[in-house]
Amino acid sequence: MNRHPLNMIMLGLFTVAFSIMVGVSCVFSKGKIILEASLLTTILAVSLTLFTFWAAKRGYDFNFLGPFLFCALILIIVFSLIQIFFPMGSLVRMIISFVVALIYCGFIIYDTDNLIKRCSYDEYVIAAAMLYIDMIQLFIAMLQILGIIDD
Repeated sequence: MNRHPLNMIMLGLFTVAFSIMVGVSCVFSKGKIILEASLLTTILAVSLTLFTFWAAKRGYDFNFLGPFLFCALILIIVFSLIQIFFPMGSLVRMIISFVVALIYCGFIIYDTDNLIKRCSYDEYVIAAAMLYIDMIQLFIAMLQILGIIDD
């Protein structure tokens, strides 16, 4: 994390690995859905980031979200594993995707607040990686929601 050339190389490899994952996800979607998901993700990410900067300036602290987001993420992972073995249909998949989108909206607020208040100058790589994960996962959730609606 604090070794300068190595952390940038690892961030680059991490970004390439996630871009391959997103590319594979986009191969199975229509172009219109990809455009809509990217627009929705951009609008949500920018508005949530601006809100977090505005709230931080006013003195709000979003550190309390950490345990709730962690528990919600664990519940979604367990419920998704159950969904693999006992499929419940497209409505349940859409509800799971919607909840995942809400969770990652919370993670964007939480990680942006941590970036503003708790990260030092040397921790920019890990903070950038965390926000990158949040935005990519939000995009994947939007892609799934719009894909289910389109079908």
